Parts: sequence; structure tokens; C-alpha cells
Amino acid sequence: MELQPAEIDGSFRISIRKIADDRGFFARIWDEAVFAAAGAPIRNVQTNVSYNRRKGTTRGLHWQVDPYGESKLVRCTRGAAFDVAVDVRPGSPTYGRWQGVTLTAEEGNLVFVPAGCAHGYQALEDDAEVSYQVSHEYVPGSERGIRWNDPALGIEWPITENVIVSDKDAAWPDFQLERPT
Repeated sequence: MELQPAEIDGSFRISIRKIADDRGFFARIWDEAVFAAAGAPIRNVQTNVSYNRRKGTTRGLHWQVDPYGESKLVRCTRGAAFDVAVDVRPGSPTYGRWQGVTLTAEEGNLVFVPAGCAHGYQALEDDAEVSYQVSHEYVPGSERGIRWNDPALGIEWPITENVIVSDKDAAWPDFQLERPT
């Protein structure tokens, strides 16, 4: 696998190296030593999967506050999804910026999202499935969110018509950029 720094500080776009033969292929998608060497240590304590019946289903943008922050290693295991991270870490060099990465099951690519970033994704096909490993278990009361279509963020979602969003995600507030004092 190859880790390339992404737009958000501490985030990586990850491509896999497929070893193929007539049976199919084998690829490593996570290696603790490789991630630690890249400055992205992740302790996987939970793996989540999201099945998205309809194209345009949009989930997020969520994160957990310290000390319960979650790093995420995200992969689309069926279909395709547009993965978004927003840096909400005051003091980060990329604070207030977003990145988008198209993940496809066919390509097998991944993205590493560091703790302290809001995270979400949009299904680009019907029946898309997204799997992600997280570094901390879910802790009720520590979750925060930003509205997926906050105009101040200017996220360029691929699908803007007939978007399917939960009531909870539609109700998150807009991002309040903390200015240094």
C-alpha cells in the first residue's frame, strides 16, 4: 500500500498494491507499522459498515470530541462513495478546510481521516457500502456535527439533487470558525 498526504493535515490517500493471479487478488489495506512511520498511528478498536440503498445518500458530518477522538480508515467495499473530511482542530494548519476523495470498490483505495476532523460521505451509486475502522469506540454525548451542506464550507458534493439525509444530520448546525484571539 502507498500513503500519500492529502489536503487535510494528517490525512492520507491510500492506494493498494494488488497481487493478482487467475483466482483474483490479495492486498494489504492496513499495516500498523506503515501508518506509524507515516505519522498516522491508528489503534483499531471498532469496524463499522454502512449500507446505502440509494445513490445520493449522504451521511455526516460527524466527529467525537477529546478525549474520545476517532481516527478513521475508510474504504468503499461495494460501489462508490465520495468521502469528505473537514478539519475542525483549532490550531491545525488546515483548520476550516475540507477534502474530498472518491472511493471505489473496484479501485480499492482508502482514506485515513485523523481524529478531530468531521467526517461524512455520499453514495455515488445505489447499494454502495462503506466500511471504516475507528481508533476509539463510540461514546454517547461526545459526538458533534456540522450540517453536510453548510454554505460556509463550500463542499463540492458530486450529487446535489435528490440528496437523502437523516433528520439528525440535516439538523446539525453550521460550522463556527474559531478565530485566534
